[in-house]
Amino acid sequence: MQFLCDGRTRPTHESSMDKLHNLTFILGGAASGKSAFAEDLVISTEKPKIYIATAQAFDVEMRQKIAAHIVQRGAGWTTVDAPLDPMSSLLNQNPANVVLLDCVTLWLTNVLLADQNLEVACDALLSALIACPCPVVVVSNEVGMGIVPDNALSRTFRNAQGRINRMIAAQADTVVAVMAGLPLVLKGELP
Repeated sequence: MQFLCDGRTRPTHESSMDKLHNLTFILGGAASGKSAFAEDLVISTEKPKIYIATAQAFDVEMRQKIAAHIVQRGAGWTTVDAPLDPMSSLLNQNPANVVLLDCVTLWLTNVLLADQNLEVACDALLSALIACPCPVVVVSNEVGMGIVPDNALSRTFRNAQGRINRMIAAQADTVVAVMAGLPLVLKGELP
């Protein structure tokens, strides 16, 4: 890994495009650097880059956050907005591509607020991640390290987030936790 002056990291192996596993899972807290790390990992492959975005811009703050993410990623990405159905895009990828799904946490929030069946939706996402014909890097928040939420909706979300994170981690070839912009490999190895 090469550590950049802004705290970001970039994989340094020239042949990393041949070594990125089918499913790489990046976890971290809010503003931990997980998306930047995942973006750098995808960029290192030199493959056509697909960004599956799950965020919805309902207010100025979220529009600004999305705009900052677009600038951070840079040029050369094809963006697919899929706040509720990233599964279709995952299943219809060209094997020559590499996909970044950012993020499972916002997707899960969208599913919960749309009053969809969480278990069915999570199972469908996991199936699509496994069946995707190209490498996929998935970003998600780790939300289980804080206090127990004081309301039922928040507890339902926290429990569902923990479940989908465990499901993806179990299937992933590589799992990386990012804290303060620094990667910690929990499973597998980085290219």
